[in-house]
Amino acid sequence: MQNLVPSDLASLEGVALGLALGLLVGIERGWSQRESADGARFAGIRTYGLLGLAGGLGGALQATVPILSNLLLVATAALVVLGYWRSTRVQPSISGTGSLVGLLTMACGFLAGAGGFALASAATGVMVLVLAMRHQLHDWVRALEEREVLAIAHFALISLVILPLLPDRPMGPLEAWRPRQIWLIVVLVCGFSFLGYIAAKRLGASRGTLATAAAGAVVSSTAVTASLSGRLRDGSGDAAVINAGIALASAVMFLRVMALVAALAPFALGNLLIWALPGLIVSLAGAWLAGRRRAGPLDPPDGEMRLRNPFALGPALLLAALVMALSVIARWVLGQYGDAGLATVLAISGMLDVDSAIITMGNLPADAIDPRLAALVLMPPILLNTLIKAAMAVAVAGRRKAAPGALVLLASALAPLAALPFLLAAT
Repeated sequence: MQNLVPSDLASLEGVALGLALGLLVGIERGWSQRESADGARFAGIRTYGLLGLAGGLGGALQATVPILSNLLLVATAALVVLGYWRSTRVQPSISGTGSLVGLLTMACGFLAGAGGFALASAATGVMVLVLAMRHQLHDWVRALEEREVLAIAHFALISLVILPLLPDRPMGPLEAWRPRQIWLIVVLVCGFSFLGYIAAKRLGASRGTLATAAAGAVVSSTAVTASLSGRLRDGSGDAAVINAGIALASAVMFLRVMALVAALAPFALGNLLIWALPGLIVSLAGAWLAGRRRAGPLDPPDGEMRLRNPFALGPALLLAALVMALSVIARWVLGQYGDAGLATVLAISGMLDVDSAIITMGNLPADAIDPRLAALVLMPPILLNTLIKAAMAVAVAGRRKAAPGALVLLASALAPLAALPFLLAAT
């Protein structure tokens, strides 16, 4: 029997970690229930510590003495359930959170004892965070409106149900479509729409719009533009601020391009800055000028926010359809011209996904292309992407509503061309 019991350092560390994680949970539980009456708490710091220890021992023994491990785990879980049952007999309104946390603490201890240190620690950390945010979560749920609950349900449907079921293999004409990647665009646009809605409620319509535009553009300025264009169409918020958000997303796109090139294709960065900086400056200036045209103060304290649609599916589907069409075009150009059409392929593929053009460039050997020529090759996809976003904003929201933001995008696409003679003369 002695040879069956693990005594190596890893097993001892796992059991110790299980105990430590249990004590961590117990500290949070004890503090949050410090004002509860005697006998009202399901368990305290010692009980949760021992639950973690029991799980850790079960995990350490699972490989060598599985029968003993299973008996320990089943008996401990039974005690947790029995303790909860007895507590409800004395106090019928007692919450079931304590017993569930006890079972999860034992499970995390088991993971630690079995060697899954990272997963056990991460799961316990998330559990403690959720428990500590009890009041904030309750307040947030109470503040939800019916349309927001429906928006959450719709987003869960398209992201957690539909997206994983779609195939991730080439399909369609010229095998240019990957359904899962295309649907991911829909998820991104709808997600940014909903995040913008929540940010507007928390920060105010104007500040929320600008914050969401800047943060979302770090991932996809095209998706942000589609989402904001939908709000322009619906009249949800100050049109001047929304157009400023579209321009701000373009500025962040230029910053993201510089960062990606610095990381993936540093040999092209110096020459790229020559034409990318003018686009950045024009976008920032346009965002400032568009924001100045807002009606009234930035966020009137007593003003009524016109936030009618937290889930913009229409602009997302329009963008996905555009991606499908351009994907077929890009695949046809690649098949017709091969490597000789590198600039053309990058320009077309980068219309809606600038990152793909930069990644393609970064995969080339450092001496495969002259740095000045590399900067020139990267210019068309980024500028065409900006023009596509301007056209999309007008198509979704209409020329009158989207004109300020579209004009800024047009100007930020034309500004880099001023540096073109310098690059051409140097090549």
